[in-house]
Amino acid sequence: MYDIPVSLLLGYLIGCINPAWIISRYKKIELRREGTKNLGATNAFLTLGKVIGVLVLFLDISKAYVAVILAKALFPQFALAGILAGSTVMLGHMFPFNLGFKGGKGSACLAGVVIALDYQLFLVLLLIGFAIAFLVNYHWALPVSAAAMFPFTYGLTTQSSLNCSILLVPCLCLILKHSENYRRVREGTEPTIRRYQKKSHL
Repeated sequence: MYDIPVSLLLGYLIGCINPAWIISRYKKIELRREGTKNLGATNAFLTLGKVIGVLVLFLDISKAYVAVILAKALFPQFALAGILAGSTVMLGHMFPFNLGFKGGKGSACLAGVVIALDYQLFLVLLLIGFAIAFLVNYHWALPVSAAAMFPFTYGLTTQSSLNCSILLVPCLCLILKHSENYRRVREGTEPTIRRYQKKSHL
């Protein structure tokens, strides 16, 4: 009776816990006004440094993973518990009510959800995503391509169109959240992977 609303609410509330925002507040830096103006691991990496960026990445992946595993543990007989919590943890991260619905882009959370639901599929999507990212020369192509493929591949592996339909919602939001990246590509101002590699060797 309570499995659907609890799974949805559990995931969303965990998603609303934003490590980048918490750490930036401690550092007295407003990430939404600095760098990419985004409350995620990439902006934390660029604005607060590599160590904090990696920490935020780990915490964002972990919170999504925990949301899925916790929902599945609470409702072991409800097959959709983990999928619902995984979907809303991403939505909570992207649209947190406590931060004016302005959060991160959901890339790290997507990774945590995929790992929790099917770690083997995660490895496949990671390898394909890396290949696509290096092919097009943009880092954001990895999470965007993974978001485009995940609902359909997971739906096929579980033989469930419902699973696919539920996961399409947060994955489409993730793809749309990267609209600023697409705009910069059109304008020729989006940093490329090779440019980052050159800078790291200087």
